[in-house]
Amino acid sequence: MGKKLPLEGIRILDFCHIWVGPYASQLLADWGAEVIWVESRYHSVRGQARPNPKTVAQGQAFGYPDKEPGDRPWNRSANINRHARNKLSITVDNRTEKGRDIVRQLMAKSDVILENQVPVTAERYGLTWDEASKANPQIILMNMPAFGLDGPYKNYRTLGSHMEAISGHQIIRAYPHMDPGQLSDVFPADAGGAAAAAAVMMGLVHRKRTGQGLHIEFVTAENFIPYIGDFVMDYTMNGRVHQHEGNQDWSMAPHQVYKCLGDEQWVTIACRNDHDWNALCQVMENPTWTNDPRFSDSLSRYQNRLALDEYISTWTADKDKFWVMDSLQALGVPSGAVFNEKDAYNDPHLEERRFFEDVSHPDAGTHSYPGIQWKLSKTPNKIRRHAPQLGQDNEYIYKEVLGFTAKEYEKLVSEGHIGMEYDESVP
Repeated sequence: MGKKLPLEGIRILDFCHIWVGPYASQLLADWGAEVIWVESRYHSVRGQARPNPKTVAQGQAFGYPDKEPGDRPWNRSANINRHARNKLSITVDNRTEKGRDIVRQLMAKSDVILENQVPVTAERYGLTWDEASKANPQIILMNMPAFGLDGPYKNYRTLGSHMEAISGHQIIRAYPHMDPGQLSDVFPADAGGAAAAAAVMMGLVHRKRTGQGLHIEFVTAENFIPYIGDFVMDYTMNGRVHQHEGNQDWSMAPHQVYKCLGDEQWVTIACRNDHDWNALCQVMENPTWTNDPRFSDSLSRYQNRLALDEYISTWTADKDKFWVMDSLQALGVPSGAVFNEKDAYNDPHLEERRFFEDVSHPDAGTHSYPGIQWKLSKTPNKIRRHAPQLGQDNEYIYKEVLGFTAKEYEKLVSEGHIGMEYDESVP
């Protein structure tokens, strides 16, 4: 690419799994950091080492090419390939003291550590500030617990959906007259990986200014609550508890997702004021029901929003979602077609911007990947490398980074630290 990427020369040890942590380290790897994903042959952070083929065929697991797990499913799933691009992989048996000593040696040669284990697990494997700062006083350690390194929820095991629920979002986004338990998982709390990457950059700036390391406690649930800060503030100001909002907005109407022509085709429409409403009426060719006194002003439309939604749904039912979006956008009305994955990959706007990039993986094949999330005017960037195979970079990391001899390396192979296959004898 010619130009040096901003984070080249920064080495990051990545002990993360699932979404929020891997997303944070992916953003840092995309912009040049050498991210070393520290893995083990004895427990998988890549999902199930041997998923049930029937489950995979039924679509009940994160996607595998052609719905086939293959010989090395841990290298093939979309679950791994989405966020592991541009990273390296090392295997080490961190259950043993020797393995933990290898990790400490890596800490001494690194700039940043990211981990999102439950705190009791982080403590067991030495991923604490006390241990990390002993190995490297200038290290930046980011612990990413769900609920914090202290407090009564400290060691609660959780996924993004649980953090979303305990933060209050689950009941807010539930649809009226629907049990919140019927909602699908959307994991918005895991989007905090972007903020986590920003916190790492802050740590690097701090170290450059002071020469000192930094311990960052990034609490995923607490990071998510500000996303719904207006609801929280409304309670503190007015004692109002919001629930079952669905696609409605508590300040405008119409504000909804409407069924369009075709199977599971939808469009969003939002009218912020009378101007938007009059423009919508114009596109709908001013049917007589728009003159109903119930819809005469913003407050009346909000108070009668359910009846209003029925009328608009009838109008959109036989129309193409893109036509509705384009017609309303032309008049300045917020509207958007609801995309599925196919729509996103075929979108002419994203295609013209060359957002998706083809990446070839030795186990997963060649597929189109979401591209780099932002652009720099003078530093072109692209996906440089596929997600690493398990242990793919062992030789480079052990020999070149840590300085192990060939004999020492072979001994670690015989002891089970190094390899590209999981030891399936371990339950």
